[in-house]
Amino acid sequence: MRFLTTFEMTKRSYLLLPTNMLLRYFLFLISFLLYQFSALAQEDFLAKQYFNDGDFEKAVVFYEKLVEANPRRTDYAEGLVACYQQLERYDEAENFLLEKLNESYAFPTFYIELGYNHTLQNHPEKATEFYEKAIEKIEDNPNFGYSVGYRFQQYAVLDYAIRAFKRAMELKPDLNYDFQLARIYGEQGEIEKMYQSYLNLIWEGRTSRSNVLRNIDDFISEDPNNENNVLLRKVLLKNAQKNADLLWNELLSWLFVQQKQYSSAFNQEKAIYKRAEGINTDRLENLGQIALDDKDFESATDIFQYIVDNSEEPRSKLNAQLHLIDIELENPTPKVLDAVEKQFEDLVAEYGNQSQTLQLQIAYANFLTFKKEQPEPAIKMLKESLELPMGRMALAYVKLALGDILVFDQRFNEALILFTQVQKALKNDVLGQDARFKVAQTSFYKGDFDWALTQLKVLRGSTSQLIANDAMQLSLLISDNSLEDSTQTALKKYAKADLLAYQNKNQQAIAELEDILQNHKGEKIEDEALLKQAQLLEEQKEYESAEFNYQKIVEFYADGILADDAHFALGELYRNILNQPEKAKSHYEKIIYNYQDSYYFPQARTNFRRLRGDAIN
Repeated sequence: MRFLTTFEMTKRSYLLLPTNMLLRYFLFLISFLLYQFSALAQEDFLAKQYFNDGDFEKAVVFYEKLVEANPRRTDYAEGLVACYQQLERYDEAENFLLEKLNESYAFPTFYIELGYNHTLQNHPEKATEFYEKAIEKIEDNPNFGYSVGYRFQQYAVLDYAIRAFKRAMELKPDLNYDFQLARIYGEQGEIEKMYQSYLNLIWEGRTSRSNVLRNIDDFISEDPNNENNVLLRKVLLKNAQKNADLLWNELLSWLFVQQKQYSSAFNQEKAIYKRAEGINTDRLENLGQIALDDKDFESATDIFQYIVDNSEEPRSKLNAQLHLIDIELENPTPKVLDAVEKQFEDLVAEYGNQSQTLQLQIAYANFLTFKKEQPEPAIKMLKESLELPMGRMALAYVKLALGDILVFDQRFNEALILFTQVQKALKNDVLGQDARFKVAQTSFYKGDFDWALTQLKVLRGSTSQLIANDAMQLSLLISDNSLEDSTQTALKKYAKADLLAYQNKNQQAIAELEDILQNHKGEKIEDEALLKQAQLLEEQKEYESAEFNYQKIVEFYADGILADDAHFALGELYRNILNQPEKAKSHYEKIIYNYQDSYYFPQARTNFRRLRGDAIN
């Protein structure tokens, strides 16, 4: 005769219960389990909280309860051991761990805990004994390699961590701990080994290139002579000699870009382009754009000219030609302007007016308007372009370009119609938000400040930080100066100056702003006028006058909303133009400590660290 187990008896009685009692039983069971879970969660929380607060006596009480109720939870066991160690109750920690190791489900990391317990007591021989036992467990099961290696790493026992990871990989080749090894080598200062471990991951396709490069970034700087930079170049060249693969050219190019050696990066990209048999020029175009943005016009010219000479793809070739024109326009003398106009005429003759060359038509129209002050032929050209078949994004770009030119020509209402069309068509796109800002800006130029404010309030929550920041600045300018001056005289003058600056009539704009500074002293708009004028003076290369304006803002409007703008502008002026790095550092530091919510905070911190000599990614 077989006796029923408790479970079977419960099951039978459960089945014999009436339906209403079944429901009550079920609800009771759920409530009981929830109570148990809630109690456990609370004890878990309190144990961790007391530990983090340094109240180890109280933490011990809860960890002992948790271990008793959950003997297989290694995290509770480790928490209890950590409490014992903090309280210097080493014997209790050891006895507990030895008991755990006698259990059938003992985890090998307990040997590391024992070893570390002896390390804390300055018993190196005993610690080594237990560390070795942890390593031995990997021989039985290589899958223990990660947990053992990771625990060694946590306790900064790095040589053992390396042994654990390497031995596991030897015993089971499909395991890969190169990422972990790379981090450890970095901690040990074994930079070359670290690089090679990271590169192994890329070579074997075990992780993304971007993930690896983010980690390598932490160890290099812009200085090509930096020891870590030299080592990385050495390792890459070694790998290239061993395995001729485009990967090494690509990584060398990346390194040269970080070092701002765009010419050297170009040599690598040419090799890549030739070996790929000129499939596309995307990488070359990206490099050219980076060099152009960094104002390395010589390298950018070489890159774009190479694309023009070698590309068989019309779009790439045309984009490169337009970039070359942009470089020429960096110094727009009358002679240069005439030469560029002839180039545009030749390009239009070559490519024609078609949907595939909209970038040419827009570039030519902008040139005619903003460089030659000939908006009429530009407007005619883009209106003809609008008749071509194109997608909605392309249509939006043409309409925005045409709207900008109409604003230049002070045909505000026509421009507003186009901007509003784009805004409505792409309301959930950044381009639609940009169009809304243009509506606000154009309304500001024509003196319709209320409608401008209405649009700007919406844009404060823009997904584009740049648009949101610009919207905030213009919104505050309008609201602050509308309340103070009901006639809005100074604000209208500022709007006129802003429009003149938009039309590249900088000297007239500077004069208009000077009128504000002379006749509206003490009004809220004064700091706005000082900042705008300083920016225009910089463009005119009148650096001392610009510096004077910025200094006035930080001196007299230190609590104003433009103080961070002025500090950053001064930092950039001293760093890039006036060659006074200590003064630049001072202004970046002001932003770091006093304006942490500033739009300029991340860049100010980067620039400050760079001037201080830190390695910057």
